[in-house]
Amino acid sequence: MIAAVAENNALGKNNELIWHLPNDFKRFKALTSGHHIIMGRKTFESFPKPLPNRTHIIITRQKEYQAEGCLVVDSIEKALEICPKDEDSYIIGGGEIYNLGLPYADKLDITRVHGDFEADAYFPEIDPKEWELVISEFNEKDEKHNYQYTFQTLVRR
Repeated sequence: MIAAVAENNALGKNNELIWHLPNDFKRFKALTSGHHIIMGRKTFESFPKPLPNRTHIIITRQKEYQAEGCLVVDSIEKALEICPKDEDSYIIGGGEIYNLGLPYADKLDITRVHGDFEADAYFPEIDPKEWELVISEFNEKDEKHNYQYTFQTLVRR
């Protein structure tokens, strides 16, 4: 799973990110390029167009939903079934899809945005008994980043 998550687990509001962190976008692109990305329909529809160099898998309850060049399924299990077993695939949101996907995840790439934000979508609680923090890289706010943030990688214990 990959996500930018506030201290209070906020992800977004009105189907948009709450913050703009260019380095987080660069990290997201570097990690997910060339891989399958799994998302909910609303997350997909928040993009201006499909993200280049990735296979998009969209989970939706809408039976007739189609998106050009994308795979559409109706469950997290079906999404995971069509991902190659020998390479990384990423669950990229939104909140409901993260909740459904967390039990299947073995790694979390989190950008922890330092602050609490009002939101309508939240990341699930990360149980420290189940997850071990293996990478933590703190970043100060600067002229391009309005908030301090930390790149974190957690692996399932």
